[in-house]
Amino acid sequence: MTNKKSALITGVTGQDGAYLSKLLLEKGYAVHGLLARRSTDTLWRLRELGIADDVTLIDGDITDLSSLIRALRKSDASEVYNLGAQSFVGTSWQQPTLTAQVDGVGVINVLESLRIAKPEAHFYQASTSEMFGLIQAAKQSETTAFYPRSPYGVAKLMGHWATVNYRESFGMHASSGILFNHESPLRGIEFVTRKVSHGVASIKLGTQKRLKLGNIDAKRDWGFAGDYVEAMWLMLQQDIADDYVIATGVTTTVRDMCKIAFQHVGLNYEDHIDIDQQFFRPAEVDVLLGDPAKAELNLGWKPKTSLETLIVMMVEADIRRLRR
Repeated sequence: MTNKKSALITGVTGQDGAYLSKLLLEKGYAVHGLLARRSTDTLWRLRELGIADDVTLIDGDITDLSSLIRALRKSDASEVYNLGAQSFVGTSWQQPTLTAQVDGVGVINVLESLRIAKPEAHFYQASTSEMFGLIQAAKQSETTAFYPRSPYGVAKLMGHWATVNYRESFGMHASSGILFNHESPLRGIEFVTRKVSHGVASIKLGTQKRLKLGNIDAKRDWGFAGDYVEAMWLMLQQDIADDYVIATGVTTTVRDMCKIAFQHVGLNYEDHIDIDQQFFRPAEVDVLLGDPAKAELNLGWKPKTSLETLIVMMVEADIRRLRR
């Protein structure tokens, strides 16, 4: 029998799942990932980090309670990270029921499977700054009222409150990370930061002429996903479970983010961007700005990577990919 700590990650093939897997492997964990068979070539992120062969994949889905119970028994996980989600805000207006099933009911399935099969395990729920939506305070902390502005935000809020409820009802070690926007070269291409970094790389290499974007005056608090997964791990090492805002405390417009990306390759963003109404949301979240003071105080966590460093990292990664 091994004495290694064991972790189970849902959404293991996503951006955060890949970086978290890498972090846990470096810490000596046996890492298990729940693999939902819904899309093609799901393992590219794990391959990109060189860890595809080090993660044990278990077939299962957070919409299927029995598969979760089997995965818990098979992995014997002492830590469970629920990162599985329909994670693209824009899609949630087109697929609201699916988003509710995965991002809301799916969380209850994971919590219920833990209550049945592994109640002593420490649980992490990936909550989101999108729950704040129409902001009720200039800087959003753990005590700021929620006002979601998308079916995604609404579903995530259900999952967030379910986590609080299971913690309070059953004494489970269940924590939520209210993560503000966090990006990386492993981000899906539908997200605005990656759309920009890929567009800039394509324009620089001459394979694309224009970049179509929506509301470039929306403000976001952007950090590096590689920094944020460390906060997830730290939450589950605490004696007492709690909820934490994870953010940089700095807000930037999409316009300024574009400026940084184009400047890096010696171009002026204004010469290459078209504003397209199809990319505007039915209900916009105009500004998000997180207050990570509690995470800093209780977890000793601080973001390490500046937005400039992050954007340059993403543009360079996309240039390398396109050249390949």
